[in-house]
Amino acid sequence: MAVVSKMIPAPDKVKIRTALLSVSDKTGVVQLAQALSSHGVRLLSTGGTFKTLAAAGLDVTDVSDVTGFPEIMDGRVKTLHPGVHGGLLAIRDDADHVKAMNDHQIGAIDIAVINLYPFEEVRAAGGDYPTTVENIDIGGPAMIRAAAKNHAYVTVVVDPQDYPQLIQALATEEGQTAYAFRQKMAAKAYARTAAYDTMISNWFAEALDIEMPRYRTLGGVLSQEMRYGENPHQSAGFYLTGDKRPGVATASLIQGKQLSYNNINDTDAAYELVAEFPSENGPACAIIKHANPCGVAIGSSLMEAYKRALACDSTSAFGGIIALNQTLDAATAEEIVKLFTEVIIAPDVTDEAKAIIARKPNLRLLAAGGLPDPRSRGLTAKTVSGGLLVQTRDNGMVEDLDLRVVTERAPTEQELIDMKFAFKVGKHVKSNAVVYAKNGQTAGIGAGQMSRVDSARIAGLKAEEAAKAMGWAEPMTRGSAVASEAFLPFADGLLSMIAAGATAVIQPGGSMRDEEVIAAANEHGVAMVFTGMRHFRH
Repeated sequence: MAVVSKMIPAPDKVKIRTALLSVSDKTGVVQLAQALSSHGVRLLSTGGTFKTLAAAGLDVTDVSDVTGFPEIMDGRVKTLHPGVHGGLLAIRDDADHVKAMNDHQIGAIDIAVINLYPFEEVRAAGGDYPTTVENIDIGGPAMIRAAAKNHAYVTVVVDPQDYPQLIQALATEEGQTAYAFRQKMAAKAYARTAAYDTMISNWFAEALDIEMPRYRTLGGVLSQEMRYGENPHQSAGFYLTGDKRPGVATASLIQGKQLSYNNINDTDAAYELVAEFPSENGPACAIIKHANPCGVAIGSSLMEAYKRALACDSTSAFGGIIALNQTLDAATAEEIVKLFTEVIIAPDVTDEAKAIIARKPNLRLLAAGGLPDPRSRGLTAKTVSGGLLVQTRDNGMVEDLDLRVVTERAPTEQELIDMKFAFKVGKHVKSNAVVYAKNGQTAGIGAGQMSRVDSARIAGLKAEEAAKAMGWAEPMTRGSAVASEAFLPFADGLLSMIAAGATAVIQPGGSMRDEEVIAAANEHGVAMVFTGMRHFRH
């Protein structure tokens, strides 16, 4: 049964007389306490915060003196007491509440400055199970929620970034806070506890291997408020979840202006793709445009990998995203700056390369600090009307699959290498996806078509255009291997691939007409391999 409000109007201005400060992150807390004290505010505090304020020479009262009860159980119990929560939750203009305060000698608390145990940091650092559990804050969220609920009278502050705003408000309002300010702080407080509990619940699901828990929440901290989203009429923000997976969210921006919504989306796609090629196996480069690869290659050097990736579709690469799997060096940087590029992301960047890229001040340069593990699980999420679609990351690796030759002719050793390369790339191409590859280089990429036949034709056409641009005698699709990220439902798609020059095909298999497709491959002397795993990407 819902609780009915007594409809007591909230006052606009509330004088701050007593403040409770209990923070794990001590950043700026002394300066804030000094500002509060200058307005004659009585300071209450707990544990480490009390010691910090006392050491700074501030007149501060330990919460234990208010509750009449010491901290117990290693500090697990210190603020869970009517002396604290009554002071936070009491409605000052309700006669019954005032009587209860007087009867039980509960003093009003007008402002609560609280931040929480560093659960996120402990989790990210790989803390063991008992340590991580011990860093689940109980009293902090309880006080935050209590103060936020009673924002008609109580100001709650959970973020050190808001301390200057609070100090300014107190100065402007002569030691008072306005209702609108209290409302805004309360909204932020509930968002903070929601994000905190999200981290905890997701950690439990991860630790206990519960892939799809009954209740699922997603949370993050605003890292960047963007000028606009995918289009100028859309607003957007970039939120960090605390996941330490190397990539665009963890990367340091070495130069260039802030990344846009589309930049971040495309850079993530590019870096996840290039991570399919571990740095220890040799240099690799992926060039992305509109979240789809327009060229991917390996090489004997990073510069060679870049030039080979660019050769696949140099027209589409204009204004694209370049992802590298090794430290960006000077030679590769010299090549890259010849083309207009939006973003470069690499695990690291040499000082010489930084100096070269600096010649293009608008070119965004990111150092991610490492490559993401393509085999790790993790979660991806997508919103739909009224819900969330959540799934584990597509961590299927062609190296781990039991490939099955289904044609009369088995692929040659080189064809098999190119098949695997093409299938890796196809995993990162929007469905329907067709990828031709030859000698560790994409020859043509067809993405996102409603018909797989069209994807195959577009990829072949791209290869012909690339051959003309590069002055080659024939397109690279001649003698190539080709990958389809999902099964070929009819032989027509295969025939389009053969027409483009492919001699070997890798696909998941599993169509009702597999035998028809296999027969067509045999008729044309084409080798075909089934993976048993598809890579839809929508």
